[in-house]
Amino acid sequence: MKPVGLSRAILTGARILIIDDDLDTLTLLRITLQRKGYRVHSASNWDEVIDRLRILENNHEIVDLVILDIMMPERSGFEVYISLQVVLHPVPPIIFLTAKTSIDDMVKASDLGAFKYLTKPTTKDKLLTAVEEALKSRR
Repeated sequence: MKPVGLSRAILTGARILIIDDDLDTLTLLRITLQRKGYRVHSASNWDEVIDRLRILENNHEIVDLVILDIMMPERSGFEVYISLQVVLHPVPPIIFLTAKTSIDDMVKASDLGAFKYLTKPTTKDKLLTAVEEALKSRR
């Protein structure tokens, strides 16, 4: 078996939590990632995040990757990221996917330890490459 095939086999079935208040974005990301074999959970606010995490915990599963928007109404993505660092053990890689393009936000994400910062709109290839790289970084 080729190494690329092996790495794809390892990544298939990874659990990804998408957090974004835009339901169209959640749907598009969920469909894109599920078609690649990932197990996707989504949440549009912090209460839903906690619900999804409880479900995963009850099933003895962990989150392998989080894709997170920054601009959300109740808590910013930065606040959610800090909260996730408290409740998730181990802390998975975080990819920020946001419309915010300021250098300050990119630096803040990097300072917090984000794996990648992608701006909306992004291409499917850029998203999938970032997801694969983040998941490989965990293995």
